[in-house]
Amino acid sequence: MKKKTSLLIVLPFIILACNNAGKDSVEKADSTNKAKLDSSLVNNPPSITTDEETSLFLVKAATWGLKEVQSGEIAGQKAVNQKVKDFGTMMIKDHAAVNDLVKSMATRRNVTLPTIVGDKEKKDIDDLNKKSGTGLDKAYMRSTIINHNETIDLFENAIDKVKDTEVKTFIDNALPKLRNRLDSAKAIQKGLK
Repeated sequence: MKKKTSLLIVLPFIILACNNAGKDSVEKADSTNKAKLDSSLVNNPPSITTDEETSLFLVKAATWGLKEVQSGEIAGQKAVNQKVKDFGTMMIKDHAAVNDLVKSMATRRNVTLPTIVGDKEKKDIDDLNKKSGTGLDKAYMRSTIINHNETIDLFENAIDKVKDTEVKTFIDNALPKLRNRLDSAKAIQKGLK
């Protein structure tokens, strides 16, 4: 009986490993979390139970945060406009803190997060990194505005779907800051020649 129980616990993860071949890190995290939810492991329950919407939101928020930090690092190092450099540096600091909070919430819920950006985000970062001078400044600010608009949409949509009170509070607290950063990015973009 013990062998059957062990096999039932391990089997979803064996299947998961086979199904994850060829997927990027974001898809792997989503797939792993779905397997965790589906298998309902009694031997290792999460500290806080979670639902699929919360899990998906945390993965997307983590991916977005990783991208913002990497993009900010490029701007902080390569931008020629001081406001763009400063904005990139601020984004690194702000998003490192947010990323830590997302990781903490995910850990308590036994949610696996990607440790690197997905293929789409990596392409965007690689494209940005190929630029230099004012072209980089403009591309970074344009990318930041697009990313913040998408992230605001993600957070606004999640607030209605996520049932977890702590995660909802995180979303409520983050939205005004996201809107503020979006407004700042738009103002900097207008000042670029």
